[in-house]
Amino acid sequence: MTMEISHETVTNLNELKSEFLFQIHVKLAPPMEIGQSPEGNRLIFMGESGTFEGPKMTGAVLANSGGDWSRIRADGSGALDVRLTLRTNDGALILMTYFGRMVAAPEEMGYALDFAKPDDPQGAHRYYFRTNPLFETSDARYAWLNHIVAIGKGRTGNQGVIYDVFAIL
Repeated sequence: MTMEISHETVTNLNELKSEFLFQIHVKLAPPMEIGQSPEGNRLIFMGESGTFEGPKMTGAVLANSGGDWSRIRADGSGALDVRLTLRTNDGALILMTYFGRMVAAPEEMGYALDFAKPDDPQGAHRYYFRTNPLFETSDARYAWLNHIVAIGKGRTGNQGVIYDVFAIL
């Protein structure tokens, strides 16, 4: 696949644009605590269920089809390593993988990691929670997902995580 660069594209290289894809809510099982290892303090959160909804795609997170093999790094920040399987309402299966970071001041980390609290979009400013989703599917209707990079802006609550996911154009 080749990408043609027009004069308009060249003049706007410093401009980053995005398009809202969907909001996803993933309910998480209680973590399995591996503990301190050479890679950091490892926690594994399995995705129990979930939903996603947006203008181009809506559906469910398949139960127990993935999770987060996260770790708390030596500097106190969280490093995410996630794989999830999505099923659209029209039956397409999509693998969603992403890395990311969760960073909070020590006094805010308890709040940031309180997945059981009610969803609190206004409280999400208390921590930094960003991801970089990539997608993989064989369904021709969603093949465009195979060619994009996305960014997720996250928060915790309602027994899991909630992300607003945007395609980077």
